[in-house]
Amino acid sequence: MTNETQIQVRTQVDEPSTKIFSSYKVENSSIIARMAVNETASNRSFGGYQNVYEHDSAACNCKMTFGVYFPPQAETKKCPVLYYLSGLTCTEQNVITKGNTQMHAAKHGIIIVTPDTSPRGSNIEGEHDSYDFGSGAGFYVDATEEKWKWNYRMYSYVTKELPNVVNNAFSAKVDENRMSVFGHSMGGHGALVCALKNPGQYKSVSAFAPITNPMNCDWGRKAFQGYLGADEESHKAYDSCELARSYQGPNPNMMIDQGTKDQFLYQLLPENMEAACKEGNIPLKLRLQEGYDHSYFFMSTFMEDHVQHHAEFLCDEKASL
Repeated sequence: MTNETQIQVRTQVDEPSTKIFSSYKVENSSIIARMAVNETASNRSFGGYQNVYEHDSAACNCKMTFGVYFPPQAETKKCPVLYYLSGLTCTEQNVITKGNTQMHAAKHGIIIVTPDTSPRGSNIEGEHDSYDFGSGAGFYVDATEEKWKWNYRMYSYVTKELPNVVNNAFSAKVDENRMSVFGHSMGGHGALVCALKNPGQYKSVSAFAPITNPMNCDWGRKAFQGYLGADEESHKAYDSCELARSYQGPNPNMMIDQGTKDQFLYQLLPENMEAACKEGNIPLKLRLQEGYDHSYFFMSTFMEDHVQHHAEFLCDEKASL
């Protein structure tokens, strides 16, 4: 059964465009949109509900899908929200079905929101040609290259539009003042960037095997050159190491887990992030997990630790790690 919730959303945008927002009313550099959030799936899980929704995105100029796990506590009180950003080739479904998130979220009373990794159905030439660029590989940047900038605005989507949609559509369940972010691989990169570019917006951040220094790895260079162009100065705005070196703000409460047998270590460069955090005087809990690779076997093993890490800051729970 499909449930439709009508909500009013105000989304701040940097450069309002009639091409992107042709169906929206522009007032004072804001977009006021009348959006429909449609429930497309709902499954009972650990006393709560794992739901999936779709909506028309102003940032990405297409229909976007996201998952929300509501713990049982959300039936009687407002709960904090933890955003999970997925990696290359993933949709919202990967972590929903393989991440073992629901059990731990139910324990702590945390809502978990899981967006997709890119726009879908944009019909841009070449967007399906490779696994590491285009569909399933939005890299959580706001593209500036002409071909991509009308749709590939995943940074604005996950930091501005989606939180506004969630806070408005589920206002009776969501405590909008308590929000954290985590992710895996490309999504770990996204989580770190979101936290470091927005000091204080997130109570905590963590990552599984993140791409920490995309300017210095093949995945990152391909994505940044494609979405942002050849000027490397513009790339620094989405590189966690660059952001860490110049960070000014409260302690981001950062934790990173990295498997020692990860087949993509040469792309992830955790040692560069460790050095950058030292340079920027940012406390970092970096844990090397012996024998683990890049897969969901690794992630699901340590998911409890990550949810507990965020619960310490979202729910005022004492750290036990």
